[in-house]
Amino acid sequence: MKSYYVYILLCADGLTYTGITCNLARRLEEHQHGLNKDSFTYKRRPIKLIFQQQFNDVLQAIYFEKKIKKWSAQKKLALARGNFDLLQILTECRNASHYKYKPECE
Repeated sequence: MKSYYVYILLCADGLTYTGITCNLARRLEEHQHGLNKDSFTYKRRPIKLIFQQQFNDVLQAIYFEKKIKKWSAQKKLALARGNFDLLQILTECRNASHYKYKPECE
């Protein structure tokens, strides 16, 4: 059975990169050695792998990657550190229109 990996890299400039691959070791080498000059990580090396999640279903891996690519760097770092309490706090909606912030009718 083929495995797929969603991963998060921490770049030298503090930015994060999220990707998907079926060969994590090869992909990390590509990032680290800067094989593609147009790559997001090329000028941000060295990179450090801070999170990886293995999937057996490519569609689940793609869904998860697309989901976390939209996250803030804070949320990605909380996930990587296993800080699920902070991840929950960062996930909560804080818009003034959110139901938690509407005054109750009397």
